[in-house]
Amino acid sequence: MLAPQREAVVASLVALSADPEEAARVLKLSERQRGAIADNAALRRAPTMPAADRYTGVLFDALDASSLDDASRAWLGTHALIHTAPFGPVGALDAIPAYRLAAGASLPGLPSMRRVWSEPTSAALAEVAPLVVDLRSEAYASLGPVPPGVPSTYVRVVTEGADGAVRALNHFNKKAKGELTRRLATDRPRLTTPADLVAWGRAAGLRLRPGARAGETELVV
Repeated sequence: MLAPQREAVVASLVALSADPEEAARVLKLSERQRGAIADNAALRRAPTMPAADRYTGVLFDALDASSLDDASRAWLGTHALIHTAPFGPVGALDAIPAYRLAAGASLPGLPSMRRVWSEPTSAALAEVAPLVVDLRSEAYASLGPVPPGVPSTYVRVVTEGADGAVRALNHFNKKAKGELTRRLATDRPRLTTPADLVAWGRAAGLRLRPGARAGETELVV
């Protein structure tokens, strides 16, 4: 289902990498980031590792997938998808190579990443059962929305000020989502509705509640 799109994106990215100056311009890479061009050029032959172990940064540091026990990692492999720009949604334990490509990039010969991935990603999410807990950033969520009629909830990380005002977070948003994913993997609750997610969260000591916007759940930190 995703193979044609993956092949098209990888082919364009590999071809682009043959011209490092053009690749740096198109991908908006700094001088310090130019080593990623060699990663992109080697996509078809590079060593791979499970996606949940491949990625770094605040969210994946908080998830710390490599330290999970076998049962929790198995849960990740069967329940968690990671939305990538070159490969679309991949299983958390699917093997992928190193690469550099942002969700908002425009590759030569291809439409926008949103047009490339929208339909196949939505189709893949329609197969997730029984509940899609959408932890993607808004940029990645826009690449492939959860189809209407599929039970789902978008998790928004917020904080409350002393005056009761609610605001969204950035850095702590990623950390909280990583920690939430880890807790889901270790607890492995059975969730069929957003209300189930909220009830489990409250029992687990997490501040989860129905969001102010329809179709959302708020994680208060």
